[in-house]
Amino acid sequence: MSLLRIDASIQGERSASSALADLVLAELVAASPEVPVVRRHLGQDPLPAPAWAAAISGSYTPEADRSAEQREAVELAQRVAAELQEATSAVLALPLYNFGVSQHAKTWIDLALAGAPQGTRLLEGTPTVLIITRGGAYGAGTPRAGWDHSSDYLRRILVDLWGADLTVIEREFTLVGVNPALDEFTEIAALMHQTAQEAAAQAGKALAAKRAA
Repeated sequence: MSLLRIDASIQGERSASSALADLVLAELVAASPEVPVVRRHLGQDPLPAPAWAAAISGSYTPEADRSAEQREAVELAQRVAAELQEATSAVLALPLYNFGVSQHAKTWIDLALAGAPQGTRLLEGTPTVLIITRGGAYGAGTPRAGWDHSSDYLRRILVDLWGADLTVIEREFTLVGVNPALDEFTEIAALMHQTAQEAAAQAGKALAAKRAA
């Protein structure tokens, strides 16, 4: 009966995605203070990228013949997969970086896929909140519409492959106030921020309700 929280921001205390995840957890913990939380901060403590290749090669190597690197990688992949399978709810704060999923989040996903038998639905029916933040705007009609190569990918992994009961919270224009070129969007960015905060609080209450049901 644990909640799995994954963060992938490299922004530390300035992270927009982590701030929204905090709001989700605040509502959940207020209702269920006893809930254990398993945390991985992929931005602060990245999983080793080479581990994925070693886990894959190790999975095709008889256990007795595996190298030390392969054994460690297989164990890590299995642990990452187990964290997902054992979670009864999940909050995933995965910002858009360079128009796609961050390298830290991608390594985590790859290891999870390598750590369980092919086709395992690691989040089957699990209430999952996905938080996506973007520095700019990528909606229809914007200059960079179609440049977001992260959101659809994450839905494919979390829902189509892993079976999550998914709620998505999105916030754009997080670089307004940081990048002077975006100053003209201050008002709409503030509205987007408020809307995302309200959605995060509601998602936390919904997670709490599902745990209590």
